[in-house]
Amino acid sequence: MRDEDSRYEAVRSRDGRFDGVFFFAVETTGIYCRPSCPAVTPKRRNVRFFATAAAAQGSGFRACRRCRPDAVPGSAEWNVRADVVGRAMRLIADGVVDREGVAGLATRLGYSARQVQRQLTAELGAGPVALARAQRAHTARVLLQTTDLPITEIAFASGFASVRQFNDTIREVYAATPTEVRAAAPRDRSAPRDRSGHRTAPGTGIPLRLAHRGPYQAAAVFDQLAREAVPGVEEVTGTPGARIYRRTLRLPYGTALAAVRERTRAPRTGTGTRPGGWLDARLHLTDLRDLTTAVQRLRRLFDLDADPYAVDERLGADPRLAPLVAARPGLRSPGAVDPLEPAVRALTGTRGAQELVRRYGKVLDAPHGGLTHVFPEPAVLAEAEPSGPLGALAAALADGTVRLDAGADRHDAEEALLALPGMDPATVATLRVRALGDPDVAPPGADVPDSWRPWRSYAVQHLRVAGEPIP
Repeated sequence: MRDEDSRYEAVRSRDGRFDGVFFFAVETTGIYCRPSCPAVTPKRRNVRFFATAAAAQGSGFRACRRCRPDAVPGSAEWNVRADVVGRAMRLIADGVVDREGVAGLATRLGYSARQVQRQLTAELGAGPVALARAQRAHTARVLLQTTDLPITEIAFASGFASVRQFNDTIREVYAATPTEVRAAAPRDRSAPRDRSGHRTAPGTGIPLRLAHRGPYQAAAVFDQLAREAVPGVEEVTGTPGARIYRRTLRLPYGTALAAVRERTRAPRTGTGTRPGGWLDARLHLTDLRDLTTAVQRLRRLFDLDADPYAVDERLGADPRLAPLVAARPGLRSPGAVDPLEPAVRALTGTRGAQELVRRYGKVLDAPHGGLTHVFPEPAVLAEAEPSGPLGALAAALADGTVRLDAGADRHDAEEALLALPGMDPATVATLRVRALGDPDVAPPGADVPDSWRPWRSYAVQHLRVAGEPIP
């Protein structure tokens, strides 16, 4: 999909496989869209293509009100790539530019701010500020259309530095004022309301649709989350097919409660080739500035930005994996919302993690069902459990010797982990998959064919879910 003729064919066929992979804009209307937009296909001579929504916005195009291109899943390319651009995109999605600025992003990447600006602009057509701005605009639209918060509060909660900047951006991106964007929102009849008819946000939480492309094997993901759930921090309730995964989140500005519903059948999304769908979620935030970060961490946990078409095409060509892929198209490889959690589970088991949560986790002001704590911070565990592999890992995460955040260099992280006492290759491989979201990891010593690259993590997941031995 690098050449423009192939991209135009995807637009002509309204191919949902490429939503989020690229965007197209129509010069005669000044609007940009996702490839699966159901509107009349524009003439080829009037179409321009962009790698990101930010690049389209930077060229003066407004978001289509019909296909809402800002709400598509993120490009799976940023999960696969381990270079500076891929790492930067993961960090920007996590809200680093909003919290730490471009200088903070550059420091995390180990480059100068000028180098980061140059590389992102050259490849994506937009620098880190423009990419973060596009993300802030999407966050603002979600808050405008799902809450009754005052517009001034939404401006700062979305990450904008001023109300004027917020108003100007919303007008440029959506060709409407914030009030008009709010008025155009579909009415959520399920949202609780007060006596005057207003939604009682934010106390009732923010309803969200977490979009994904292609098929999604929700049952396998919810089964795994239920097996691994650390009591007090996570719980899965309900019957298979209608389960709810609930958990607490520790975020940069505060904490949150998240609930995600299992969806076993893809929703109908109109015309388009092989459309995706979404998972319904609700977030209760103590600080609305954490919305973008919370959403991205849930997306990583549920692996919602994966490209199931590319994964299934490669793995389905293997004779051993073909029947497994056919049985479970779109199988995902879950990640983590906090890299410390899979690390603690790997070192102590679920029961050990539960005891650490009980002893050192932050207690919620009021329990919510089975949720009572937030997972302990690395510094707290390092001080409380200074000896052994767990103490060494917690201390390394606390002081930055080991980095497992969204923008960490996977190779550097693996070397740093192996240098810690008690960290064996199998545990490190697990952390590459779960904490770092690496799609191409095979268990140490496994005889895994190279033809499974770059999706070996998914191949192993297929074998595990099917109960088959790993070679």
